[in-house]
Amino acid sequence: QVQLIESGGGSVQAGSSLTLSCAFSGRSFNKYTMAWFRQAPGKEREFVARIFWSPTSTYYIDSVKGRFTLIRDNAKNTVDLQMDNLQAEDTAVYYCTAEEGTLYSEHYNPTQFDNWGQGTQVTVSR
Repeated sequence: QVQLIESGGGSVQAGSSLTLSCAFSGRSFNKYTMAWFRQAPGKEREFVARIFWSPTSTYYIDSVKGRFTLIRDNAKNTVDLQMDNLQAEDTAVYYCTAEEGTLYSEHYNPTQFDNWGQGTQVTVSR
């Protein structure tokens, strides 16, 4: 069974950086599509970014392009979400998720992923 553990959340000011980390265990990491979603208070869970295992193709929503970067380490079974120039609208609980195989989609949604971490809070103040 896949286990995902996120870390690295916190409270920062706008313009700051944070790196979230997701540790994967329980299955063969190099067979899974990894992704990050986020959920702000009162809003639906929103796709943020995903990465395949090989090649490490990435895909981001427009609002984070150029600011967020996915870094996958297949030797350590981790995927990091490096977040730069954070804005107040990035405030949310961030979730790591995994799905076996190469998951292509034009519009990723939570129902496409079976494995989830517990979430980590990111709060950005103006």
